[in-house]
Amino acid sequence: MVSITTLTTTTFSLLFLIFFTNPSLCTPSSQNLQISVTPKTIKKSGDSITIRWTGIESPTKLDWLGIYSPPNSSHSSFIGYLFLSSSPEWESGSGSISIPLINLRSRYQFRIFHWPESEVNKHHTDHDKNPIPGTKHLLVESEEVGFQLNQGPEQVHLALTGRAGEMRVMFVSDDGRESFAKYGLTREGLGRVVRSKVSRYEREDLCDAPANESIGWRDPGYIHDAVMVELKRGKRYYYKVGSDSGGWSMTYSFVSHNEDSSEAVAFLYGDLGTATPYKTFVRTQDESISTVKWIIRDMEALSDKPLFISHIGDISYARGYSWLWDNFFYQIEPIASKAPYHICIGNHEYNWPTQPFRPDWASQIYGKDGGGECGVPYSFRFNMPGDSSESTGSHVPNTRNLYYSVDMGPVHFVYMSTETNFLPGSKQYEFLKHDLESVDREKTPFVVVQGHRPMYTTSSGDRDAPLTERMLEHLEPLFVKNKVTLALWAHVHRYERFCPLNNNTCGRLGVDGEAFPVHIVIGMGGQDWQPIWQPRKDHPGDPIYPQPSQSLFRGGIFGYTRLEASKEKLTFSYIGNHDGQVHDKVEILASGAVISGGSSNVHAMGGGKVESNLSLYITSVVVLLLGAFIGYIIGFKSHATHDTTPVWRWSRVKNEEL
Repeated sequence: MVSITTLTTTTFSLLFLIFFTNPSLCTPSSQNLQISVTPKTIKKSGDSITIRWTGIESPTKLDWLGIYSPPNSSHSSFIGYLFLSSSPEWESGSGSISIPLINLRSRYQFRIFHWPESEVNKHHTDHDKNPIPGTKHLLVESEEVGFQLNQGPEQVHLALTGRAGEMRVMFVSDDGRESFAKYGLTREGLGRVVRSKVSRYEREDLCDAPANESIGWRDPGYIHDAVMVELKRGKRYYYKVGSDSGGWSMTYSFVSHNEDSSEAVAFLYGDLGTATPYKTFVRTQDESISTVKWIIRDMEALSDKPLFISHIGDISYARGYSWLWDNFFYQIEPIASKAPYHICIGNHEYNWPTQPFRPDWASQIYGKDGGGECGVPYSFRFNMPGDSSESTGSHVPNTRNLYYSVDMGPVHFVYMSTETNFLPGSKQYEFLKHDLESVDREKTPFVVVQGHRPMYTTSSGDRDAPLTERMLEHLEPLFVKNKVTLALWAHVHRYERFCPLNNNTCGRLGVDGEAFPVHIVIGMGGQDWQPIWQPRKDHPGDPIYPQPSQSLFRGGIFGYTRLEASKEKLTFSYIGNHDGQVHDKVEILASGAVISGGSSNVHAMGGGKVESNLSLYITSVVVLLLGAFIGYIIGFKSHATHDTTPVWRWSRVKNEEL
């Protein structure tokens, strides 16, 4: 006879085995659960769909909606997620969520999961230390939805080629069919046609995870590259891209480059990134939406002029999650389709332990910021002038778009890579030396050098100190000798303008000033995380107050900068996203003399006046104190916010810091 104890033990073991191998039995009943998606077909990127559900019994705050593309992705390989509690009526077991979608050249599916708080894994987290949602308890899956076919290419963006009378246009299609760019001087008269070249990269071209694993890899589509030629100078051209069989894009326009122009207008920033309407594995940059919005305003006000856009590193912040590149190009298309969009490489496009330029002094500088991309999406999705490239040191294709220069009216723009070898004897150093020594200062009196990691900053970036030392030793003498006007940097996610500098020493201001480069950090485009300004030795948690004397203006406001130059004067302005107004401005003569610089209440586009020495002094003192105080408050707030945020309460850190 079997004892009661033995029977009980056996029964318990069987029940445990059943529940352990069938976790759905622990899941709230979903017999009456229904999910629907409308519309079933999406016309173009940015159009919204609505997901509705009913019948969830005993819903909890951690129940979530997973977004999947392609639909055969595993449960853990979602592209994004939203908590059902974002719907006002979620506690009733019903609700709806509407989100815009980007065309990833694959269909979408949506899945709802139950996630008990007892199963939260605080060690399996995203970029912001929030736990990744659990996928053990699937409640329901939606039907598939997709984009209409043959609606034409997307992700249109322009670039200069470095040759007169040309404009490059790049775009993405889903199947690589033969495509073209049509263009002309009227919207109806697109009589010129050029064929595009096409390329793509594959999963095996990427160097490591997450970029080359199923969680991060998505089909990037086919990348097209066409060059519009024989353009008349300073004329508005209309164009569209695509094919009769695959569909055509909308009609865009730009003002062609004029090599003999006496003026230049450019918009410049770093660390823009992209925003998504859902949470994903890495932090996205909500503020980038405002940056693009205000630049659109300025571009519309200057619609009759040739324009130029410069993005100096940390481009999409995809970091191995491919769909974020698609989001980025969708987001910048309103500006990048109207003006050449030029870039240089940052740590989040490239860095990985296998990179070949990794000397002993840089072992703590170049880490895993690239997410296993190793420069591949960056190299394929853009095509900058020149032919600079470096081996990745592995099977991955060479990294391109590293260093080059272009002229825009009276300004000579030079781009460099702080992520690859820039030391004497390197190809990059020789390029920079030859390029700076060859500038025709009669034609382009202003020289603007741009790179990602800053040569000068008062942020607490001690990890980059060995790199900064070598930039000061080897590159600053080139800049000073060749009278570089501006040196623009990013990486630090704030704005900071220095006095004219040589060897960490300020030159004189005014018409008799020395022609030293003015260094400005412009990394405030969208990424919000940043440590405090340079800390005090006796109080490491607090920034130096007042700020160092070389630093004339510091701002913690997101935004962008605008460059306006004539043959005689260059005006550089910092525009804040919260109001679209100018918050700092500096004016530099063609001689290199800095004639004014300080905070400005001038809200108009351009303009300005030469200030007296007394006015300059008073303004500088006021700005110094105000800037230091604001920097202190923002730095302290940022530091305190990140230090006090609970690890897994999904606090909207970026919103708290706007």
